[in-house]
Amino acid sequence: MSFGQRGENVRCLLRGGLTLWLGLLLTACGPQPWNNPYPAAERGQNILYSSFSERPKHLDPVRAYSSNEYVFLGQIYEPPLQYHFLKRPYTLEPLTATAMPEVAYFDRDGRRLPDDAPASDIAWSEYTIHIRPGIRYQPHPAFARDAQGRYRYLDLSPADLEGIRTLADFPHTGTRELVAADYVYQIKRLAHPHTHSPIQSLMADYLAHLGEYGDTLQAALQAQEAAGGHAWLDLRDYPLADVEVLDRYTYRIRIRGKYPQMRYWLAMPFFAPMPWEADRFYSQPGMAERNLTLDWYPVGTGAYMLTENNPNRRMVLERNPNFHGQTYPREGEPGDRARGWLDDAGQPLPFVDKVVYSLEKESIPYWNKFLQGYYDVSGVSSDSFDQAIQFSAAGEAALTPMLRAKGIRLVTAVQASIYYMGFNMLDPVVGGDSRRARLLRRAISIAVDYEEYIAIFANGRGIPAQGPIPPGIFGYEEGREGINPYVYDWRDGRPVRKSIAEAKRLLAEAGYPHGRDADTGKPLIIHLDVTGGGPEDKARFDWLRKQFRKIDLQLVIRNTDYNRFQEKMRKGNAQLFQWGWNADYPDPENFLFLLYGPNGKVRHGGENAANYANPEFDALFERMKNMDNGPERLALIRRLVGIARRDAPWIWGFHPRQFTLHHAWYHNAKPNLMAHNTLMYRRIDPALRERLRAEWNRPVLWPVWLLFGSLALTLIPAFVAWRRRERASARERI
Repeated sequence: MSFGQRGENVRCLLRGGLTLWLGLLLTACGPQPWNNPYPAAERGQNILYSSFSERPKHLDPVRAYSSNEYVFLGQIYEPPLQYHFLKRPYTLEPLTATAMPEVAYFDRDGRRLPDDAPASDIAWSEYTIHIRPGIRYQPHPAFARDAQGRYRYLDLSPADLEGIRTLADFPHTGTRELVAADYVYQIKRLAHPHTHSPIQSLMADYLAHLGEYGDTLQAALQAQEAAGGHAWLDLRDYPLADVEVLDRYTYRIRIRGKYPQMRYWLAMPFFAPMPWEADRFYSQPGMAERNLTLDWYPVGTGAYMLTENNPNRRMVLERNPNFHGQTYPREGEPGDRARGWLDDAGQPLPFVDKVVYSLEKESIPYWNKFLQGYYDVSGVSSDSFDQAIQFSAAGEAALTPMLRAKGIRLVTAVQASIYYMGFNMLDPVVGGDSRRARLLRRAISIAVDYEEYIAIFANGRGIPAQGPIPPGIFGYEEGREGINPYVYDWRDGRPVRKSIAEAKRLLAEAGYPHGRDADTGKPLIIHLDVTGGGPEDKARFDWLRKQFRKIDLQLVIRNTDYNRFQEKMRKGNAQLFQWGWNADYPDPENFLFLLYGPNGKVRHGGENAANYANPEFDALFERMKNMDNGPERLALIRRLVGIARRDAPWIWGFHPRQFTLHHAWYHNAKPNLMAHNTLMYRRIDPALRERLRAEWNRPVLWPVWLLFGSLALTLIPAFVAWRRRERASARERI
């Protein structure tokens, strides 16, 4: 390369460096932070930003039963009832219904019974539900009609579907009024052979004709397919005796016996309305191949509608322009007003225009974006816990100074859940109702220190369980009366776990002094069946072994894959296991049924994973389960919990505590762990968010300036030498 060419390169580098420096300077002065992951067009808009880590498998309300699915379904579908956003204990109220359902009781001869009739006298209950007129569905192609009033898209040919890839590719949409028949249509779908609803068998216990209705639909499908028709049944043509449309806005559900928990099911998406047009629209040939299904594009009357479903990037909810509207509650709990949770009382809902969920598979990138202001709310993962939370000397959780300086706030709530270790009550060593086995279970229950477990593995996010019922559920009791006296003593105003010496005494009394069988002299070995084997699991397993060693017992952990573990549970081959339960609805029956004998997993395929069976418990449970909340029911619950504590089929474990962080611009953050439609209550301040984002994400330019200066210092000697050469050449030419 000639010296002249080198000089030209120097000039180019200097020009490029100057251009880069000016560009950085101008960008730094602009309003948009460099690291903003969202389009500039969204700046300052009334949009809430959240994330998802895995695409919901089902968005069809008859099939969905997971929390990541209800995040979306709760905003789109509207069952007749909902949970009050602020009141605790959780309180049901009308959503699309004009009032709470009218309930009537009848005996076996069809005679009307008084409302306070004993549950044993009630053969049938009837729920009559009136819905509000004027509620309309979101805009959707299934409702589109032409000028003659004919449906445009309910009889599509393969040619009609050419070029159709998403719902937005249909040029026309329509809507119609919500009617009672839509709720009846959805209940019928519980029995449809193609929907595989997870609650079909449970509901068949109460809807007396649901099982045979499924058989009727199966036979109709087979006949239709034999005749060459496509697989859509118009369920309006197949009556179900358990549900009836009384008029345009009224329907009735008839169930066996007395089942007060039915009202909780009426607040779940399973009992949301389904327009027959949507069912027919999505059942057409060619739709499923294009992901045009209810599992992908739901159809509802709720505050929001799903407008984008891209599982590899983002999902978007937008305000339903046809939403009938609600207002923010005017009353709540004591303390709600002081926390600002009643500032919007009486204001129309929803507050947010759009909700964007971005795909985030890892917790650390999500956490960093939350700190930068690009997500409005965050949980607290173990990776970020120390950065976010610190505990006072009294054990109270508080935010770190860094987060407080950003105006971030912490909200906590004990979940209606329980994580426990269960004994297989069919096992010859730890199971059964003998005194020896009972004392062994109690000794182990004392030894496994769940206070320590919560501190080490849950970062303090939980409270030790005193029985099967979590806080917030009728029957849960605090204080001295609420402790498990077989595991805890009440000292200085709080429960204190009994000593290891007491556990060893019980173990010796059970016939295992120093952890050895008094008859054979052999050490007692307990087997725990688990799944998983990562680094965190290893630490947890080591901790569990340590708990058993405290009372001289050997714990052998048998790790297996999930399918093999499930098979062991079904066959009763596990001795000790870890399990958990999240409430379907806020009623003690939803937890105590986990110990009801006829729900045993081995003999009956139920959710009683411990296979616990106690005739006294079962008889009390049958009396309690269908009672209304009141003193009589509470007395029965106390007896049930007392029996379970005495028999110790579980090591009671803990109730997890949810920690949620939110920014100062995010309002109405009160957690509601039962309601699914909470997005419409949330409010944000976009102007404050934009200002703080800009403050927190100012570009750090000194490294760039340093690099530019270093480059200039490197190039200056070459530039000076080039200039000298140019002058010398000019003099020679002269």
